Amino acid sequence: MLGDPSHDGLFLGGVRVLVVDDCEYVRSAVIAMLEHYGAAATAVATAAEALEAVERERPHVLVSDLQMPGRGGCWLIRQVRALPPERGGATPAAALTGVIGPEHRASILRTGFQYHLEKPLAPRQLAGVVAILALKVESSPS
Repeated sequence: MLGDPSHDGLFLGGVRVLVVDDCEYVRSAVIAMLEHYGAAATAVATAAEALEAVERERPHVLVSDLQMPGRGGCWLIRQVRALPPERGGATPAAALTGVIGPEHRASILRTGFQYHLEKPLAPRQLAGVVAILALKVESSPS
């Protein structure tokens, strides 16, 4: 059970987050965590759906699983980074994966993600990373 977010100082009100994961359970859990902290979160099951959603919805933050059938998170972030900023190309992003270790983290960050989150996730850790990434959006020159 999640505690009261007001007790830990994190609040994501107004932050739009797109969650990408092929596992329905993971999508539901991540959405519940983010909504608990006040984020407006939506979820899709594939990298292709996510690319369309980035352009259509322009989320403040993207949280994507890396290992999905077909095109995975690394394909997705390369496609997002190839977009012009006004179409979502600069969307801050966190990779969500069960793959751990410094060599994996470095390669994930080189791909275009700003953060590497390991499963299983702690709700406060997820909210903290989303808050940091959302600040990057707020502090970007318009």
